[in-house]
Amino acid sequence: MGSDQPVHAAQMGEKRQAASIAPSSLEPPHQHDSSTFTPEEWALDKAAVRRLDYTVLPVCAVVYLLNFLDRSKIGNAKIAGLAVDLKLTPHQYLVCITASYILYIAAEVPSNLLLKKVGPNILIPLMVTTWGLCCCFTGFVRSYGDLVAARLILGLLEGGLFPGLVLYLSMFYRRHELQTRISLFFSAASLSGAFSGLLAAAIVKMDGLGGKEGWRYIFFLEGGVTVVVGIACFFLLPRSPAHTRFLTPEQRAHVVRRLKLDSPAGASNDFDDKFSWREVRMAATSPHVLLILVALFGNGITLYGFSYFTPSIVSAFGYSTIKTQLLTVPPFVCAFLLTMVNAVISDRYGRRGLCAILMSLLALVGYIMFNQSLTMAVRYTALFLAITGVYSTSPALVTWLPNNSSGHYRKATAVAFGFVMTNSGGIASTWLFPSTQGPEYHQASSVLIAMTAMIIVFCALNLAYLRHANRKKAERRAETGGVIDTSTWHLEGDRHPHFIYSY
Repeated sequence: MGSDQPVHAAQMGEKRQAASIAPSSLEPPHQHDSSTFTPEEWALDKAAVRRLDYTVLPVCAVVYLLNFLDRSKIGNAKIAGLAVDLKLTPHQYLVCITASYILYIAAEVPSNLLLKKVGPNILIPLMVTTWGLCCCFTGFVRSYGDLVAARLILGLLEGGLFPGLVLYLSMFYRRHELQTRISLFFSAASLSGAFSGLLAAAIVKMDGLGGKEGWRYIFFLEGGVTVVVGIACFFLLPRSPAHTRFLTPEQRAHVVRRLKLDSPAGASNDFDDKFSWREVRMAATSPHVLLILVALFGNGITLYGFSYFTPSIVSAFGYSTIKTQLLTVPPFVCAFLLTMVNAVISDRYGRRGLCAILMSLLALVGYIMFNQSLTMAVRYTALFLAITGVYSTSPALVTWLPNNSSGHYRKATAVAFGFVMTNSGGIASTWLFPSTQGPEYHQASSVLIAMTAMIIVFCALNLAYLRHANRKKAERRAETGGVIDTSTWHLEGDRHPHFIYSY
């Protein structure tokens, strides 16, 4: 919506100063809220969060669904005739997929660092509108070179979206609420896998309309929808909680105050931070960030490996094009459901690492089944396990970064680096399923098994590190008698002794 005047501290009408230590994500968060808020404030809290869930969150979900849909529909276009009509070799097709990642990765860190400066209410809608136009124009490509150029531009325009949305939501929700919300819009990616198959199955029936091939309409129609949504986002996305018309003035003031409860004595608000390269370096040298970056690289390989090539894998079952498109739908629907269950449990108990490990074990079983059998029933079942496990793991890993990074630009850098690694894994994944390996794909599935095992190992290492770091912080707190030193908060950020790491 359009921007109201921001709510200032003097207007907040707080009944008391927030003077408690930041709630530990190691305990059920509602226990802390019940002691931090009065009954009236607790009712206001639930109403404000519910209002955000009904307004800001659905817009983010729709935007990310379109993001993943627009980026991955080349797989549906391929089996609908794109590769044949453009005379693409298998190698050229892989180059076209890889091309989108090059500028996509390059855009992620700068975009996240610019998000607050430009304003998320401007930058996010601008990205959505421009990449939608790019998708529309992709429907006019006539050659391999045209397609590579279109994919490069698409990557540049889309690159900042996912890290930007994660950072954006962290400006509205507290640490223990974030994975459920990230999962809701991230699950749009799994739903996009379902919608992609359904839409492609319907759109390819337009083959010959206006003298154009059916696969071109996949780009025309889906890109056009994205443009419309992008324009609407200029009016729907608020700059910050203090600027949104979706909330009442009282709710706005409360949301601003409750976000400060995640820092010592409400000492800082991420909106107040000033950019410094020191914050970028702090994020890049934090052990818990580096460990998750490795896990996210493996997750990128496993996530994009199957999302791009599921249609090709299912097509090896020998069904018609339309039935192949429809068979890609159920695994992604299953992934959506389990992703949400996993997120609710993770937020309820504050167990990012454990949930990521359990879901990765589920994916590992699926990859092993895929590797060991050529039976259609076994392989199709393996798709359910692998896709569900991978999609459920991603939000836990992604949420871990903003949960344990404090200070706007430190958080922005950590989140952006996370997506750089995820999409670097995406580049590697595009070369895992060349047609010369099919239908066995033994080499590809072996790599996926190894990457999933790597995710499990590095999540376990991060758990061990965070537990150790929290013990050290407890010792520092004991040395000061529990007194909160807010003067060092801006300097230390998440390394402050009263900032409890979530594991």
